[in-house]
Amino acid sequence: MPWYYHVVRGIVKLLLRLLTRWRVEGGENVSRQGPLLVVANHLHLVDPPLLGVSLNRRLVFVAKEELFRSRLTAYFLRRLGAFPVRRGRPSRKALRQAEQFLDESLAVVVFPEGARSHSGQLRPAFPGVVLMAVRNGVPVLPVGLTGTEKLKGLGWVLRRPGITVNIGRPFHLPPASGRLTRVELDRQADFVMRRIAGLLPVEYQGDYKT
Repeated sequence: MPWYYHVVRGIVKLLLRLLTRWRVEGGENVSRQGPLLVVANHLHLVDPPLLGVSLNRRLVFVAKEELFRSRLTAYFLRRLGAFPVRRGRPSRKALRQAEQFLDESLAVVVFPEGARSHSGQLRPAFPGVVLMAVRNGVPVLPVGLTGTEKLKGLGWVLRRPGITVNIGRPFHLPPASGRLTRVELDRQADFVMRRIAGLLPVEYQGDYKT
C-alpha cells in the first residue's frame, strides 16, 4: 500500500476519536488472515473509511463506477484499495477483480444494497454479493453500522454522535451445484441481509426485522 494509505488511516482514527463516540464490537470475529468477504449496511460516505480503521485488516472496497470517472480520483481510489462495479449489474470484470483479491487472501468489502440508505433502514440487496461469495467459496463477515447517518451539517461536531461498528460471526453460503437462478440469488441475498439485520437495532432493520 502507498505511504499515504497509512496517513489517511491515522487521520481517520484521530477524527473519529475526537469528534465521535466510536465503538467497535465483535472485533474477535475478524480473522487475521485468509480471504474474507465483508458485507455491511451503508448509511454515509464515511462508512468505507470507518470500516477501514475498525477491522484490523487491509481492506479492498467494491465502489460504484461513477467514482472512477475522474482519472485523478480513480488513481487515488485504486491506490487506497478500491475497484469499480456497475450498480445493480455486476460485470464479469468486477467479479474477476474480486476473485483476484480473494485469491490473494485479502478482505473484500461490499455494500450489498448498492447505495446509501437515506432512510437508515435496510434495503434489498443486489445479487452480486452472492456471486462473489458462492463462486469463491469464501467466508462472509456481516457488519452492522449505526450512527454515521447523524453526520450531517456542522452541529454533529458539538454533539459527538455515537457510532457503532458491530461485527458478526462469519458464515458460508451453500455452494452452487449449477448456475444459480434469479430466485436462488434473491433468496441467498435476503439471507445475507438478515445476517446484517441481526447486528442492527430494530429501527435500522427495515423489511428484515428479526
